[in-house]
Amino acid sequence: MASIDLNSDLGESFGPWPMGDDAALLAIVTSANVACGFHAGDPAGILRTLHEAARRGIAVGAHVGYRDLAGFGRRNMDPSSEELVGDTIYQIGALQGLARAAGTQVRYVKPHGALYNTIAQDARQAADVIAAIRAVDPSLVLMGLAGAPILAQARAAGLRVVAEAFADRAYNPDGSLVSRSLPGAVLHDPETIAARVIRLATEGRVTAIDGSEISIEAQSVCVHGDTPEAVEIAQALRDRLVGQGIALKPFVNG
Repeated sequence: MASIDLNSDLGESFGPWPMGDDAALLAIVTSANVACGFHAGDPAGILRTLHEAARRGIAVGAHVGYRDLAGFGRRNMDPSSEELVGDTIYQIGALQGLARAAGTQVRYVKPHGALYNTIAQDARQAADVIAAIRAVDPSLVLMGLAGAPILAQARAAGLRVVAEAFADRAYNPDGSLVSRSLPGAVLHDPETIAARVIRLATEGRVTAIDGSEISIEAQSVCVHGDTPEAVEIAQALRDRLVGQGIALKPFVNG
């Protein structure tokens, strides 16, 4: 591929508890999935991240999640449709207001954590998130797991979608992500991760956790901002991709 988007989950610090290095990552990535306060983030910190994203011309997405601060949005939940639609609209709207104040705008939506993994397969919760996006702004792009049914479901509902792969997460043979509760689910070595992403970008293939080969077609690659090696991993990816003649640019304008 001639180009690819590199995204990271940002705005996740809470008061005096830091989570990741947003400023450093915003100097490397091309899109920022910014927390909306439900799984992580406080308004002042989110606004600070948005100001930096605006200054650098980084595309901004709403990183919506379950109402789960204590569990960092990584615990499975089963909210009613009324709750999930309302919560998703609320989060997108909050980030839109903060983004406007920072001189930028929300261009896409990427669900977070357990919500992301659930709606990849759960048609009911997926429909709720899709309905919420359409109610707020049907021009917003939905970012979802490459190969997951939600992408076709969202397209059928009239949304533009972007397929995402993960640089630092292990894959099951069916293309789903290995549960974080299992060993080897999160990758940490920057060079190993960089080589993996180069193969993904050039061949469209990734080695699953059992050693089998799977095909993945993705327009964006995620580096999680909350891992200790996040900045080093993101920089290694950028350097290797550019070295291979693959440009890094957002799938939407900043």
